[in-house]
Order: sequence, then C-alpha cells, then structure tokens
Amino acid sequence: QAHFLESGGGSVQAGGSLRLSCKANRMITSTFNPATMAWYRQVPEKQRELVASISGGRSTNYVDSVKGRFSITRDNARKSVYLQMDSLKPEDTATYYCNTVPSGTNWGQGTQVTVSS
Repeated sequence: QAHFLESGGGSVQAGGSLRLSCKANRMITSTFNPATMAWYRQVPEKQRELVASISGGRSTNYVDSVKGRFSITRDNARKSVYLQMDSLKPEDTATYYCNTVPSGTNWGQGTQVTVSS
C-alpha cells in the first residue's frame, strides 16, 4: 500500500482548473492530524519544488508563483489533503506529489498535470 495516493491530475488548457486529492494511506490519524502536509511538484531534470503547505492548525503557505491561484485544504477525518488549482498556466505542468513537511523518504506515484497554451 502506497504511503500517499495522489489523484485528480489531467490535461487542461491555460486558464483552466483542476483539483488534486491525496490520501495519506500509511499515516495514522494521531500522526496525520498535527502534521504539516504539502503538495510538491517536479518536472524532469529539475528538483522537486514545494508548492503549498498546510499545518495541523490549517495555516497555509504558497510559493510565490501560485499565490492567488492555488488553495490547499485538508480533511483530517479522511487523512486527505487537496489542492485546488485555478487559472492554470503552462509553467504549472509537472507531476504533483503530496508528503509531509519536512518530506519523508517515501513518495507516492504522483499525479500528472499538463497545461497547454
């Protein structure tokens, strides 16, 4: 069973929206609830980038390039994290992953987001 199960990616045109979902399969509730969770993204031959994070207290942070366009939320009862992505741009094209902050060594398969101009 994967540690994190990401879904919701797809191919959209610039200006479109997607909602990503992540289920933290291997985290127990008592560990998940206080954990800072995050969405990361990676393009080939580049380092993985932290895009958005949400603390156990639901404080959020975003990389400058997505501020005002992306929104991260969490549902502790479902051990899930979500990323609402609006006004998508071609430069948002990447494989998106979720993990803790700081990240652990176990990553899910990710979900591919492709934005065409």
